[in-house]
Amino acid sequence: MKNHITRKNQVLGLLLAVGLVGSVYEGFQVSNIAAVNSILQAGEVLEGDQFPFHRKFADAYQQGKTGNFKHASQNFGQLLEAPKKQDEHVFEPDQNLKSQIQFNIANHLFRSGLQRLVEADGSLQEQAKFDYLQARASYEQALRLNPANQAAKFNLSLLHGVIPKHIKTVPQDPSGLEISNLPQGLP
Repeated sequence: MKNHITRKNQVLGLLLAVGLVGSVYEGFQVSNIAAVNSILQAGEVLEGDQFPFHRKFADAYQQGKTGNFKHASQNFGQLLEAPKKQDEHVFEPDQNLKSQIQFNIANHLFRSGLQRLVEADGSLQEQAKFDYLQARASYEQALRLNPANQAAKFNLSLLHGVIPKHIKTVPQDPSGLEISNLPQGLP
């Protein structure tokens, strides 16, 4: 009987030790998350490799806040790319977050188009047309991912009020690189 009670005490002691170690670990994680949240709420960019998705999101947000709309939309677009599965702590955005990222991309492209000047004849510059068309595609993608996104619906209607009905544009290279007139291929 004494042996049976001692064995129960050992098992309960082991469970207590595991519970204490788990509680300390969870407390440490909560502390780290609270520190990251305070940095993000202060509007600062995260340093280090612990939260790469959140760091990229904060960086894109700051670029948009400073008026660098092209780089902000590119960084938000990188968030939508498939993450590398090498890291065990890869954050995979859900449909709602993907919708919000598309919404942010569209907002930055829309604002970029609004900054462009008009041509001498009063028509839109080609870059502004391209930005508007890309913004429209991003708003529509945001609505496909989350049809209840009222802000995307509203901004899409604003965009339709700004762009001409029969807008046509030449296709542009989204990378921003100019293609030279040198022949392609082998001589």
